[in-house]
Amino acid sequence: MTNPFDLTGHGSVITGGNSGIGLAMAGALATAGADVAIWGTNPERNDEAVAELSRHGTKVLAVRCDVGDEDQVESAMARSVEALGSLDSCFVNAGVGGMGSRFTETSLAEFRRVTRVDLDGAFLTLRAAATVMLAQGTGGSLVGTSSVASVQGQPRGQAYAASKAGLTAMIKSIAVELARHGIRANAVLPGWVHTPLAAPALDSEGFQRRVLPRMPVGRGGRPDDFGALAVYLASAASAFHTADTITVDGGYLSF
Repeated sequence: MTNPFDLTGHGSVITGGNSGIGLAMAGALATAGADVAIWGTNPERNDEAVAELSRHGTKVLAVRCDVGDEDQVESAMARSVEALGSLDSCFVNAGVGGMGSRFTETSLAEFRRVTRVDLDGAFLTLRAAATVMLAQGTGGSLVGTSSVASVQGQPRGQAYAASKAGLTAMIKSIAVELARHGIRANAVLPGWVHTPLAAPALDSEGFQRRVLPRMPVGRGGRPDDFGALAVYLASAASAFHTADTITVDGGYLSF
């Protein structure tokens, strides 16, 4: 019997793949045999991630890419596909947070700074990936990292919450349109996860006192909590799983 989780020969692009959830996903995919291309804007983090991922023995490529720039996304995708040989899955994980300003004091420029990466960047990446998959004619898996903020909202973070809600809706729309081509699309909704982006909040006294007690599992999330899910969504095991929002939050939304 064929192992549905064997990703040997599988090509995957992971944006924001040089740290946090993206790096954990890339590591799990490489462990399962996938060749991976990670995109990030920080050259040092890219190099460190390549060194870490190369230990798994598969092809690893790091591309410096600002996902909010259309030309850079198109170039990065072309370079990634050339290096990997094919594109079988794409994980959209690149994102930025807001400045924590009051809603009435949030400028349009600040709102657009966040949506440019978190929503526009997701659109550009998913569009580029879907175009490649359609040309290949072999289907594939598109995954967007959204957030429980898209469901719950985020005070002083309207741009972030709006971006993630938009990403979730976009993923569902892509899934419905491209299902007949064998392309599936799903959104992952992390809760409170200790990443470089979220660390200041999670390490704060307020979080430890007010939020952590609401976590049924008794801890915040870790990037490694998303590795096995990434392998499942990339693999043939998820062939009938599309247009879904998968919440990974330690039970936070339910308590």
